[in-house]
Amino acid sequence: MLVCLTAHQRTTSLEDLERLSVIGDAAATELAAAHDAIRGAVVLATCNRFEAYFDVADAPDASPIPAMDAAMERIAGLTDLPFRQVRETVDFAHGNGVAQHLFSVASGLDSVAVGEDEIAGQVKRALETARREGATTAPLEHLFQRATETSRAVKNSTRLGESGRSLVRLAVELAGSRVGEWEDARVLLVGTGRYAAASLAALRAVGATDIRVHSRSGRKKFAQRENLRPVSIADFADEAARADVIVTCTTTTDTYALTAEEHGMARLGVESSQLVIDLGMPRNVDPGLRSLPGVEVLDLDTIRVHAPIDEFATIDEARLIVQTAAQRHAAARRVHEVAPAVVDLRRHVQSVLDAEIARARTRGADPAETEAALRHFSGALLHGLIAQGHALAAAGSGPLWSDAIGLVVPPAADTSAAPRERDVERDLG
Repeated sequence: MLVCLTAHQRTTSLEDLERLSVIGDAAATELAAAHDAIRGAVVLATCNRFEAYFDVADAPDASPIPAMDAAMERIAGLTDLPFRQVRETVDFAHGNGVAQHLFSVASGLDSVAVGEDEIAGQVKRALETARREGATTAPLEHLFQRATETSRAVKNSTRLGESGRSLVRLAVELAGSRVGEWEDARVLLVGTGRYAAASLAALRAVGATDIRVHSRSGRKKFAQRENLRPVSIADFADEAARADVIVTCTTTTDTYALTAEEHGMARLGVESSQLVIDLGMPRNVDPGLRSLPGVEVLDLDTIRVHAPIDEFATIDEARLIVQTAAQRHAAARRVHEVAPAVVDLRRHVQSVLDAEIARARTRGADPAETEAALRHFSGALLHGLIAQGHALAAAGSGPLWSDAIGLVVPPAADTSAAPRERDVERDLG
């Protein structure tokens, strides 16, 4: 069974999201080990959401709740949040609702900036991270791969893919009325990761040219590659004080990139106003900066309050694509669930076929003609039975078909005679 625990910007406070975001994508292994029933996990942690996807063992009449309670206990331990608070913060989805939710997320329909570009890449990287850690399973792989395909279909088939939307671009657009002419603005970018690259692109798109960059870890490759003026640790306080706009997007979580006390001291004697755009999660900027004279802070809470309402027709079109993809994924999952019964059926028919071919040879019949006729008969028999099983599975009655196969087909005495993997894949389509 697929299960999802999710906390996002619409229902969760920024403070709680900050605590959850420190877990990061690499926590998949930790969460997969939280309970014996959890077979795999993928974690998606971004600036506006925390999501954990689980593959939980499907025992008859078993509930996934104990496994999810254990996972939430592990999340509470990793974040230093009380278990009760974690349980009240996260939403719970299972079964077919998981695909519907993830496909919506990957397509940008659940984002602050509806249709944003970046989330699809974050979904893909979450799977890659879990895969490197050995935390994924076949159902999770299929789920996330279909999510990427659905995101691509939404982008290619609707107007959501036309505007190059992103949270960064939305923040820069909201800042426009406060900045004036971007061409004249002195901008300091704090951070050199993937989000910094998106921030730089958004700044350049509105006309900013005087952009300096500071890496808290001292990396210079980003500045060199993008032809930006690097700001050293020694010069950071002075540059931050004199910048017209500061954009912070670093993943460093040990301390604030800007503290109210130090920044206030550095700005003594500086009369120009300053806008600080904090895109970090956890937040990069001390909330106390709001009290400094001439300093305005635009953070994720402010951005999501002012996020525009997009065209309803376009969103409805995208949601229909997502819903259809989720239904197809659910049908495919149900078909794959009858795979063990398909294997048993093929094995049984193959053993009967081999016995009949051997018996025909002892009677002196033409071996080639006999074998060809019998193989044709067995193939036609299998095709009809398996096609019927797939149809029943897609309609939700797969367990009944599997039980029927288990009742009439004798158990395998030797698993070495089981059909090859590619034969099963061929049968499953």
